[in-house]
Amino acid sequence: MGPVDPRLLRRSRPARRFLVATVVLGSVAAVAVVAQAWLVSDVVVGLVEGESTRAIAAGAALLAAVVAARGVLAWAQATAGTRAAASVKAGLRHDLVEAVLDQRRVGAAPSSARVATLLETGLDALDGYVARFLPQVVLTAVVPVAVLLTLAVVDPLSALIVVLTLPLVVTFLVLVGLVTRDRLDHRWGELQRLGRHFSDVLAGLTVLTGFGRDSARGLRDVGERHRRATMESLRTAFLSSLVLELFSTLSVALVAVAAGLRLVGGGLDLGTGLLVIVLAPEAYLPLRRLGTQFHDSTQGLAAADEALTLLDGPQPDRATGHFVVDGPAPVTVQALEVVHPGREQPALVLPAFTLLPGDFVAVTGPSGSGKSTLLSVLLGFAAPTAGAVRVGRHRLDELDPEAWRRRVAWVPQDPHLLAGSVADNVRLGDPDADDAQVRAALDDAGADDLPAERHVGEQGQSLSAGERRRVAVARALLRIRAGDAWLLLMDEPTAGLDAHRESTVLGTLCRLQETGDVTVVVVAHRAETVAAASRELRVTVASAESATVVPS
Repeated sequence: MGPVDPRLLRRSRPARRFLVATVVLGSVAAVAVVAQAWLVSDVVVGLVEGESTRAIAAGAALLAAVVAARGVLAWAQATAGTRAAASVKAGLRHDLVEAVLDQRRVGAAPSSARVATLLETGLDALDGYVARFLPQVVLTAVVPVAVLLTLAVVDPLSALIVVLTLPLVVTFLVLVGLVTRDRLDHRWGELQRLGRHFSDVLAGLTVLTGFGRDSARGLRDVGERHRRATMESLRTAFLSSLVLELFSTLSVALVAVAAGLRLVGGGLDLGTGLLVIVLAPEAYLPLRRLGTQFHDSTQGLAAADEALTLLDGPQPDRATGHFVVDGPAPVTVQALEVVHPGREQPALVLPAFTLLPGDFVAVTGPSGSGKSTLLSVLLGFAAPTAGAVRVGRHRLDELDPEAWRRRVAWVPQDPHLLAGSVADNVRLGDPDADDAQVRAALDDAGADDLPAERHVGEQGQSLSAGERRRVAVARALLRIRAGDAWLLLMDEPTAGLDAHRESTVLGTLCRLQETGDVTVVVVAHRAETVAAASRELRVTVASAESATVVPS
């Protein structure tokens, strides 16, 4: 990957604006570097040759103005870089959160530890990359060229020495950069692994403490591994900077010795000699600084590449239809096949079958056979690779997606709950429901022992897995009874429930079936759920012949 990721420029307008501003400021800085060296030599020669005080004062005033201008340029560069980095990070974080939420709806989101590492410390590496490295890339491209042109005019021999030694410094810069990139890529991967391990350790703290295990030991081990990885990166940075400083210093010394010998021998006048000696280090200084800040670039580019890969990766297909199906209607699957992006084997293969209003279908099969993928297709979050799903007379992709999802009540395997009370979370199914309706939904979901006013933390904290699932079932029941939805999709709704509460939930689903207006599709592993259903849809891994619908 080059010093600038084109995907970042395409996606981020602040990055494009900052790059243009950096080119302008870098060009002005190159002119200021040459002007400063010229004025320094002119003032010194004036002092040696005894020029008038007024002329020397005028030169010194111009020199002070140029030095001040360089300071202002450096301040403007730093300020613009800091603001651009903040804008780029904010934009990437916003886009990344939206992309992950979209992918999570279809079950294709990356691990939470990976995303957390990016959103927290990962993207912070863009500070050094955007604010310091990108401006230095521009200065490295502009300043040496301006110095070489000036030297070629005043002293061709010094220009020749710089031309011959600059590629040597660049060669070592590339070699050091390759080693550094490999080390920092390893560190970035290690940081991600540490983040995942840290997340797992935190998630298991309660269990570890409950069984009397040393819960702090894992955290100490993670911290020690992170310390070792960081120290290894710092050693690499210091050693690479030493190599660049050494070869840059030797190159400047060659120019200075050659100019000094000719100055002593009379082959070079004092003004030209001073200009060469003052100007030569400026040709190598941008490369030295670029090497020092290369570590910022590798960390920033690694973080940007990680974020942009997630953002530019396969996104869920979105339906763009406009038809609306209000009432209960048959849902027909026609030779369905779903292949996830980046995979060769189908995630789901099904023959033709039809879900009629009043059906209670249990979807069974081994893990990985595509049961959850089927629910994603029915929700409109996953697009079929072959075949189609029809609702009434229309294909599913011809329906307005928001209008269709208002007709669906959905209970995922890991339901999401918001901070508030149990009643607040149940009432998401029907905001107009009164307390009696909420209580009835909870009772029918087997949550008769769960107080409606009980506080619930974000992600259902303070509730067990079974309680979260029962709240989600009550929420879906309330949505069905409000008359908005007529298709109920559930992924393992009775997992983690005891026999009594499981019987309550299955009894409620059977009563919904008896109304003849609601279609119930349940992914099930338990025999009790299959027995309660009116039909069973057996699915096996990527095999249309063995996917069958049988009466229960």
